[in-house]
Amino acid sequence: MPDTPPPTPLPPHALRRFLFVHPAHCIALGFGSGLSRVAPGTVGTLWGWLAFLVLQLWLTPRGMGLLIALSLLLGWWACTVTARHMRVADPGHIVWDEIVAIWIVLWLAMPMGFWGQLAAFALFRYFDAAKPGPVAWADRLFKGFGWRGGLGIMLDDLVAAFCTLLVIALWRHWFG
Repeated sequence: MPDTPPPTPLPPHALRRFLFVHPAHCIALGFGSGLSRVAPGTVGTLWGWLAFLVLQLWLTPRGMGLLIALSLLLGWWACTVTARHMRVADPGHIVWDEIVAIWIVLWLAMPMGFWGQLAAFALFRYFDAAKPGPVAWADRLFKGFGWRGGLGIMLDDLVAAFCTLLVIALWRHWFG
C-alpha cells in the first residue's frame, strides 16, 4: 500500500466556502464557530453556551432534552460526512461535539448563575482539552472514517461532559 501524504489543512478562505458546500459541514463546523484560527473548540463551546441560553428561553427542559437527543444523532451524521469530506479523521474545526456536550452539561446542571456556568464551561474545556483518563480512552476508541469516525469525534466530548457533571455533582454534595 503506497504511503499517502498527510492532508494539508484548508486555508481560512477555503474553510468559509467549505462551510456552505453541504448542510453537514455547516452543522459540524458549528455554524461557523469552528472556523476560528485560535482555539476552535473553545470558540465552539462558547457558541454552544450562548445558544443554550437563547434556546432555553423558548424550550422547556423536556424540549431541550429532545433537541439534545436529536442533535446527537444529527451530529454523528454531520461529523462523519464532514470529516470524510475534509479527509481528516478528527478535524479540529469540527465543533458540533463540543456544542452538544456543553448543552448536556448545562441542561443537567441548571439552574445555576453565571459563575456556576463559567465553572462548568472551564471544567468541560479542561476535560476536553487535557483528555485525562477516561476522556483519552474514549478519544482513542473509534478512529477513522465512516460511522465509527463520526462516533469517535462525538464520544470523547460526551465523556468529558460526564466527567464535568461528576465534578459538579461532587462539589454540590460536599459544599452545596
